[in-house]
Amino acid sequence: MDQQHHVGLDVSVKETAICIVDPHGKVVHRATVESHPEVIGQHLIDLGHSYARVGLEAGPLSPWLYAGLVEAG
Repeated sequence: MDQQHHVGLDVSVKETAICIVDPHGKVVHRATVESHPEVIGQHLIDLGHSYARVGLEAGPLSPWLYAGLVEAG
């Protein structure tokens, strides 16, 4: 069973930086993708991890991104 990872999202209008850490706090993935919930969600799904938490920076895009990521599962 895959242990759950944690995701941090640093959001800007055009791009979002993604950082994923394993349960021991080791960074296992970094990427920058388009700031769109479908793009971010698909990127995370494609990695094949399970996620305990996804944290994102508060800002004007946060409610939209949050709703889209929840919808993506």
